[in-house]
Amino acid sequence: MRILLTGGSRGIGRAIAETLATEGHSLAICASRPSDALDETVAQCPGSFGLTGDLGDKDTPPKLVAEAVSRMGGLDALISNAGIAISGNLTDMPATEWDRVFDVNTRAPWRLATAAYPHLKAAGAGASFVAVASMSGVEPYPGTGAYSASKAALIMMVRTLALEWAASGVRANCASPGLFLSSMTAPIYAYPDKKAAREALVPMHRIGDPAQDFAGLVRFLISPEAGYITGQNIIADGGLIGSIHGQIAGRPKSGNI
Repeated sequence: MRILLTGGSRGIGRAIAETLATEGHSLAICASRPSDALDETVAQCPGSFGLTGDLGDKDTPPKLVAEAVSRMGGLDALISNAGIAISGNLTDMPATEWDRVFDVNTRAPWRLATAAYPHLKAAGAGASFVAVASMSGVEPYPGTGAYSASKAALIMMVRTLALEWAASGVRANCASPGLFLSSMTAPIYAYPDKKAAREALVPMHRIGDPAQDFAGLVRFLISPEAGYITGQNIIADGGLIGSIHGQIAGRPKSGNI
């Protein structure tokens, strides 16, 4: 397969790249800027090459798609993984920060999808678009500014694209990580007490590992085995979102709630 992956130099993106590379796929691995991390990821992924550009710039997504298609001769899958978060309360957030988060997390995937669709359609049945969203797009995460709102919008956008593209055979899905160790969250997990407190919330009692717990989900969603799956948001969170009732003290055994 010929695959374009954004946010591929670190964390979850790198885990996805390395997992896909083991199966012999051609990979255009994108990052916001040249870096040692991008070079290292490309070196670890045979059949890959690096592309760079700021996804917050409206001209970058179509440019990345065009470059990837030119070098690979087409496109079978687009994986939009890049994302950012800017901490703060919504009512205190400057409009420039709100716009920046939506530019990268929501508008960039839309622009990527728009540019990629003709090439995905030309690739025939089996082509697909996967956006990495977040459990924060399903349940609000206060203190992260526009992040939850941008991911919720991303999920709905992908569900809409799935319906618009269905007749062409091009699929669109989201994969949403819960509490994972990544380049974005590494500073939090550097504190053992914070890591332990988060692990205690997860029914599986551990923080997700990108390579072990998430990259395979993305690989599945772009594979022929997922050929009848579209418009879905699959959450990999160790059961966290569904556990809220189980954490309520004094649950009744029967009778009144």
